[in-house]
Amino acid sequence: MSEFVLRTENLTKRFGGLIAVDKLSFNLAGGRLHAIIGPNGAGKTTFFNLISGLLTSDGGRVFFHEREITGLKPHQISRLGIKRTLQIKSVFPQLSVADNLWITGFAGQRFLNPFRAASGDRDTREKVERTLEQIGLTALARRQAGTLSYGDVALLEIGMALISEPRLLLLDEPTCGMSPAETERAVTKIQELAQVIDIIIIEHDMEVVFEIADDITVMAQGAILASGSPEKIAADERVREAYLGREEDEDYVEEEEVHA
Repeated sequence: MSEFVLRTENLTKRFGGLIAVDKLSFNLAGGRLHAIIGPNGAGKTTFFNLISGLLTSDGGRVFFHEREITGLKPHQISRLGIKRTLQIKSVFPQLSVADNLWITGFAGQRFLNPFRAASGDRDTREKVERTLEQIGLTALARRQAGTLSYGDVALLEIGMALISEPRLLLLDEPTCGMSPAETERAVTKIQELAQVIDIIIIEHDMEVVFEIADDITVMAQGAILASGSPEKIAADERVREAYLGREEDEDYVEEEEVHA
């Protein structure tokens, strides 16, 4: 594709003397599930915060479908079609799963009619039903969100981002804290969603990353260390030393396990 879904040029963010994101230039082609990995403090979440407008950059530019969005407010960026989830799951625990989606979907409408009964909003109700099916929570629609398993809460939060029909979804550590079964279920849903929407995922679970990603970007100290296919990243010696671990270290671990 000649047009990138997302593009940044020399994006920079400083916190005092710390450079959290260092002149980062990033391109996301359409139809790809892109993973960003890197050690803690690499600048991954800060990068997401800059894209979504939660932080103001100290330099550089951000383009979404070739429209510059540098400096726009979060709600403006959201309305253009970029939605994100957070590391710390954020739902309304006292409300049902369906009501969480309904509130998010209704609040995302550009124009609200104060004289129309909220419960009668057919479009929002249809979106809720469609989103419940997308995330696999139809059977739990009336369940109080605060009683859900951690994995279902994560799926609900993804649904709260999806209900406004975004063009780009930013998922920050979506499988963090999940059991193996919950992780497998979440991975399946993310793969399904990636067929119809562009996704960038920040993830520490390397099994998840190498299973689902079409492309991987490795960040270190606020900059891009390497970027490419999973096969290219796995073979990159710089990545192995900085993040994935040396092959001889893995051999040592395996030997220790044999003798344990």
